[in-house]
Amino acid sequence: MENVFSQENLRSRRTEQAVAVSARLFLERGIEAVKMTDIAETSGIGVATLYRYFGTKTGITIAAMTYLWNQLKLMFSGIFESEVFLQQTGLKQLTDLMRMFTVLYEAHKDFMRLLSEFDLMLVREQVPKEDLVDYERSIINFYPVFAKAYRAGVADGTVRETVDCQLFYVTFAHALLEMCKKMVGGELLPSDHFEHATDEMNLLIDTAVCYLRKD
Repeated sequence: MENVFSQENLRSRRTEQAVAVSARLFLERGIEAVKMTDIAETSGIGVATLYRYFGTKTGITIAAMTYLWNQLKLMFSGIFESEVFLQQTGLKQLTDLMRMFTVLYEAHKDFMRLLSEFDLMLVREQVPKEDLVDYERSIINFYPVFAKAYRAGVADGTVRETVDCQLFYVTFAHALLEMCKKMVGGELLPSDHFEHATDEMNLLIDTAVCYLRKD
């Protein structure tokens, strides 16, 4: 029988607790405003122990962002395998997939704002790519579902065949994600009017749908 009080299990539970606590604090205050002492105090885990487990604040931040992406994955789990989704035309499936970015923007603004700060941190601290392997795996990747929907659209005649599916997906995923991050960053210029943010995103999606639609 496994010893639930073993050092390995204790470390695992403490690590999970510290990651969950840091994720919540980052969402509430932002990465820069949260100190390791804040995480230690809230989680009940000593600062020295946190540094021993994660090395640096950057280490626990990467773990927290990985955790948050995985939580979002759970929310979307099963939607795109449902009978309701799969009974739609390929073009409608593709449209719904792209509208997931508006869902992320409208329902998870705090996460989008945190993601912007995290990206800046990665650049500023020149975090090595090898330290981001688990983080990259955690990021929601709609491409496998997108490619399947595209093939369904070609088969049912709603989507044209001359599209480089992977290039299309990467282009619009990047565009929509960066638009989300810009909108949650707040209005900076006199001409910025982000009360129409969802309309802007939907217009970009409608443009994409027109490009995909078979004449």
